[in-house]
Amino acid sequence: MSILMTILLVNLVGVVLLALYVASAYNSFIRLRTHASEAWSDIDVQMKRRYNLIPNLVETVKGYASHEKDTLERVIAARNSAMGNQGSPGEQAASENMLSGALKSLFSLSEAYPDLKANTNFMRLAEELSEVEDHIQKARRYYNGNVRELNTKIESFPSNLVARAFDIKQRDFFELDEASPAREAVKVSF
Repeated sequence: MSILMTILLVNLVGVVLLALYVASAYNSFIRLRTHASEAWSDIDVQMKRRYNLIPNLVETVKGYASHEKDTLERVIAARNSAMGNQGSPGEQAASENMLSGALKSLFSLSEAYPDLKANTNFMRLAEELSEVEDHIQKARRYYNGNVRELNTKIESFPSNLVARAFDIKQRDFFELDEASPAREAVKVSF
């Protein structure tokens, strides 16, 4: 075997190994991106469950605190705004912060109306909403974990070269403001 043939063979092996690495890295990005999309879908499902509970909750409160029209309207407006927001996770987090603040004021009404606190329908809806808040929190952590893994791979060498070549972009985390009352699950005390 001649030196020329050996050099050609080494180059061919190098090209094959490079192609295998690029294919493997690309498939890894697709898997991570799919996991992040799936995790976002979980958040979306839980937020829709939350949005569906809110009108029932407002109707229950309306029967006991009809003169608290301002608070009830703010809750519905915040819900509609959050439902209509299909932007980035950051934009949706801002909408969710507004909704959580409005819900907090709705639950503070229950302190002023003892009959409302004793209403079984209100209690059931409040418990369901609390469960949904827990599910949203879990889904948010799962989503952010998947996004962290994807973003880390996009920034790491040499996979960042593959990401750049295939125009694979980083994703935004779904974060709430530090000062937001939504950081905590909605607390209902009776």
